[in-house]
Amino acid sequence: MRVILSGGGTGGHIYPAVTIAKTIAGLEKSDILFVGTKQGLEADLIPKEGYPFSTIEVRGLERRLSWANVVTFYKTMGSLWHSRRIIRDFKPDIVIGTGGYVCGPVLLAASLSGIPTIIQEQNVIPGITNKILAHFVDKIAVGYAEAGRYFAKPGKVVATGNPVRPDVLTANRAEGIAELGLDPEKLTLLVAGGSRGARSINTAMITVHKHFAGRSDIQILHVTGQSEYNSLVGNFKQQSIDISSFGNIIIRPYLYNMPYALAAADIAVFRAGAIGLAELTARGIPSILIPYPHAAENHQECNARVLEEHGAAEVIHDAKLTGELLVTAIENMVNNRSRLNEMANASRKLGRPQAAEEIAQLAIKLKMGSKK
Repeated sequence: MRVILSGGGTGGHIYPAVTIAKTIAGLEKSDILFVGTKQGLEADLIPKEGYPFSTIEVRGLERRLSWANVVTFYKTMGSLWHSRRIIRDFKPDIVIGTGGYVCGPVLLAASLSGIPTIIQEQNVIPGITNKILAHFVDKIAVGYAEAGRYFAKPGKVVATGNPVRPDVLTANRAEGIAELGLDPEKLTLLVAGGSRGARSINTAMITVHKHFAGRSDIQILHVTGQSEYNSLVGNFKQQSIDISSFGNIIIRPYLYNMPYALAAADIAVFRAGAIGLAELTARGIPSILIPYPHAAENHQECNARVLEEHGAAEVIHDAKLTGELLVTAIENMVNNRSRLNEMANASRKLGRPQAAEEIAQLAIKLKMGSKK
């Protein structure tokens, strides 16, 4: 089975593509090619995963009339021609896009060439590229069933859930506790605002750390993001506070072993990116979500509200976030174990740990149908 995968710009588009690729390869003997841009994060991540990688030159449209959009339009025409050449040379059985503007010319070229196509939309509110591509592709695999209403052709929509990395599913709590040096007798609060960090969350966490420092019932693993770490630690040093002396607080700039952290977590404080939420629900972790306020179409809040409506999360607006408010939200979970268990069960019910396999099977079925 020959497969082209395209997705780029952010980890939220790239990691699902890698997970789908690995899942397809586990089901059928496959040749897989990734297509992205030279500037995107995919140019670094995909070769490290060991996959062949081709590039096209394309960039996203601005959300206003501008000369830059005229230039982008002409570059997109060139990238469409380049995509058709890649497709002609590789001869894929199917082409799958996982988001980002790089998908546009690749999926469009495949569709115009009569090759089966799938787009995978992670968010409740679809991105502009996927809304356009929906008119051309064969199937639309959505992370949230609620996303189906935003596509003009609902008959193409399949609610699969969002792909979750296998190591997130296989890591167990005991391994996570041991790997991260945590106490198995304490509740574990995992705080993470993404690889670059979230300043509003990190600022609020100063009050949280002071409040819970030295507590015997809870421990905090706080991943600040590389750019935020020095500022946060420096704040405590200015106040002559030695966080390490409290014994229940760990602050890290970045975690390479996040699957272990998720395995150990009893509560999470997160942004509301689609893949992060897919990992939380696959593990059945109750959460306090602070959606990134500048996400396109406010899609992070829409993602978060789905979890809240099902009782799996509490949502706090970024603009209203304070340390005191976050302390209260955490205390309400820590001090009400029955509510915490109910939230964990609700989170688990929303989880779709088999999403990658469902998408892979959908791809195989489309390939087989095109050969008839």
